Amino acid sequence: MTSADARLARLRTACEQRGLDGLYVRDLSNLRWLTAFDGVFDDEPAHALFVDARRAVLHTDSRYVSACERHAQGISLAVSAERVSHSAFAANLWYEDAPAADAKLGIESSITLAEYRALQKAFEEHGQYADSLPFVETDGVVGSLRTVKDADEIARMKEAQAITDAAYTHIIGFMKPGMTEREVQIELEDFMRRHGAEGLAFPSIVATGPHGASPHAIPGETLLEAGQCVVLDFGARACGYCSDMTRTVFLGEPDARLRSAYEAIRAANEQVEDAIKPGVLGKDMHDLAEQVLADAGFEGTMGHSLGHGVGIDIHEEPNLSPRNDAPLVAGNVVTVEPGIYLPGEFGMRLEDFGVVTEEGFAVFTQSTHDMVIL
Repeated sequence: MTSADARLARLRTACEQRGLDGLYVRDLSNLRWLTAFDGVFDDEPAHALFVDARRAVLHTDSRYVSACERHAQGISLAVSAERVSHSAFAANLWYEDAPAADAKLGIESSITLAEYRALQKAFEEHGQYADSLPFVETDGVVGSLRTVKDADEIARMKEAQAITDAAYTHIIGFMKPGMTEREVQIELEDFMRRHGAEGLAFPSIVATGPHGASPHAIPGETLLEAGQCVVLDFGARACGYCSDMTRTVFLGEPDARLRSAYEAIRAANEQVEDAIKPGVLGKDMHDLAEQVLADAGFEGTMGHSLGHGVGIDIHEEPNLSPRNDAPLVAGNVVTVEPGIYLPGEFGMRLEDFGVVTEEGFAVFTQSTHDMVIL
């Protein structure tokens, strides 16, 4: 069975469990995952997928139809380039089999209001059904399936991380005091693209000194200066999947305050990674990191959740968050990224990502945790 057929089968089971007779999919990342197409979809929202118990049909247009048909060979997936709107395409398929009056079609909560109105209009044009539109808003039907990665997905993320690790080795040999954050960012991103990345997982963060106290700092003209630390948060996209890592490097010998903060985030990172296994709760992993930081004298200095899922998108489920009381399962891919942020002083973070296995947590990131002093 192909990856796409296996995923479509899992989707049909999920729909049945939710009392849905079909699902209308527009989210591009969900489409990429369900079809398992490589190098077909760009960022254009030009596609829709209709799935019910007996068929899966991808609606696209003339710009993509040849590539879609080529990649759909050997898969139980039909491709349509019928010159109608996605809404009309869905309505025509839904009513083709004269569904029961109580049949339900799942629609993703992420669709725009304009598209919802178009769906309403297209379905209402089947006049006899105008008073009983079948829509059921859904959230996370496909996303919940994507939380458990298969061997192919894991291999792709490892390849993306290998590029990211190589970029880290390169950038610590490149950066020096007097450069701007932006100069370092450009070099870092250019290296990843030139060494196998098809794109970036997200815009890279390079933040030095007090600017590093902003977890999502935007690199600018701030100069790297001796005596400071620099936060580097970056990732490659390769084979359709993301990587994500953060390292903090030091420009000259760090003072005692910087050194103790780094030792704290390292201890938090490594203790959580040792603790992760199937069955632990996302919130408990977050709380463990917070406790390690507090014990080291840095209570309440992290602010953000400890980690998040990674896959086709840089932020997926599950989260290592105080709001997540669900147990982790084998196949979940998550980041572990404790940080300390002291406004007006400095910020630092240490992030790996990896997969939950039956034995524990297998980290993809290969770059050292040892303090790097330039």
